[in-house]
Amino acid sequence: MVRMRFAKGHGTENDFVILPDPDGETDLTEETVRLLCDRRAGIGGDGILRVVRTRALGEALAPAARTAERTEWFMDYRNADGSVAEMCGNGVRVFARYLLHAGLVTGDRFEVGTRDGAKGVSVEADGNITIDMGRVEMQGTSSAKLARQVVHGAQISVGNPHLACEVDGPVADVDLSRSPELDTEAFPQGANVEVYAQVAPGVLEMRVYERGSGETRSCGTGIVAAASAATPEGEGATWRVRVLGGECTVYLDAHGARLSGPAVIVAEGETVLV
Repeated sequence: MVRMRFAKGHGTENDFVILPDPDGETDLTEETVRLLCDRRAGIGGDGILRVVRTRALGEALAPAARTAERTEWFMDYRNADGSVAEMCGNGVRVFARYLLHAGLVTGDRFEVGTRDGAKGVSVEADGNITIDMGRVEMQGTSSAKLARQVVHGAQISVGNPHLACEVDGPVADVDLSRSPELDTEAFPQGANVEVYAQVAPGVLEMRVYERGSGETRSCGTGIVAAASAATPEGEGATWRVRVLGGECTVYLDAHGARLSGPAVIVAEGETVLV
């Protein structure tokens, strides 16, 4: 029997179990992650945010995460199925909120380490949290077979892989009940699939099927991917992106993308793993 402290938080209803583990002592197995994220037998969440000091990871940091070495705190993110993910935009905002809530950082500007490197955090006057997501990499086009249709879109990396597909008609009409079938050559590790539509000038509506989690209420990196796909190449833009769980804003310019939106901590407690 293992007792484990936890917190629960969400960003536009993309929810996470937060595990404080400053010295990297927790053996976070795939089975443990799946149990904690189970909405009936566990706490419930779209993923796990392990709060660990970067120095505790040492050689476990992948080369892509080396710029995270300058940060004190590292977001060790896991999908609900136990798989490791490179990046999570809503997760970084919730992680940053937890660091502030727990008194682990101070001020309104700091950095968080991720497997996609260090991410700058800004706490806005209205309480929203803005993350510097870095450059978005456009990688061509591809397609996915959904339950009832084939969609085509932009293959995009936001630190993790995406296929962002503009659709005709309301995104609510798209069937995301089954895992999309992707081109395995284009996406050997799988990908998040977004369907989006422009509903007003500067406003997108989006839904997402997340790799390792299924359809979620929101996906921060997916929001950035959809905004990037909707922006003409070489241009900057500001998009409000509406998802099932709320709304975020994406700012795109020559320096990359910034993602801004709410992040809240809703509970803290102790769980027992048998």
